[in-house]
Amino acid sequence: TNVVDVYVNYLRKKIDRDPQRKLLHTVIGMGYVLKESNENAN
Repeated sequence: TNVVDVYVNYLRKKIDRDPQRKLLHTVIGMGYVLKESNENAN
């Protein structure tokens, strides 16, 4: 397992408690970004 992926998973469990408000997003080919967004906005 990739160490970064494990720690990002730990962070997601702590900060993404509300399923309607995601804060930590994966940017494929780039990494991760911390921003607020609503899944209902799309």
